[in-house]
Amino acid sequence: MRPASLSDIHKQLCDLLDQEGATYRVIEHEPEGHTDVIAKIRGNRIEQSIKSIVVQVRLGKKENIYCLANVPGDCRIDFKGIKRHFNADSVAFASRDKAQALTGCVIGAIPPFSFNDQLEILADPLIQQNEEVVFNAGRLDRSIFMRLNDYIRIANPQLVEIALRGT
Repeated sequence: MRPASLSDIHKQLCDLLDQEGATYRVIEHEPEGHTDVIAKIRGNRIEQSIKSIVVQVRLGKKENIYCLANVPGDCRIDFKGIKRHFNADSVAFASRDKAQALTGCVIGAIPPFSFNDQLEILADPLIQQNEEVVFNAGRLDRSIFMRLNDYIRIANPQLVEIALRGT
């Protein structure tokens, strides 16, 4: 799969959801990338949001992988949980440039889907506490509300305990 450009992730995402028969809606809003602020703008509960963050997992001295870690909006990433899952040497936030290159999105607009074979998708089981989830849709001024079942079916994330309550 080719890396996507910054301008077409929103379109790719909507095309994918349409192709897969997902039930979803796109809302337009003022540009915002902070989970707590955008939840208020969108009118959703913060725990209904999926926060997506690119992490670098160091498996050995010369082997790294990158993951898109997805947690509820009221949680933070549990680096120790990711480290345990992969039996890794260390886990850290990916650099801003690397995250943007892998996702095709600016920070704050990253959806919980990967259009890059080099980016594995992880999701904490806590996201399953909501029948409907909401997330940034590849742009800071667009969000998508969709059924959780459709998200799990289409994104097919590895469900791993990677969230800690409290932003």
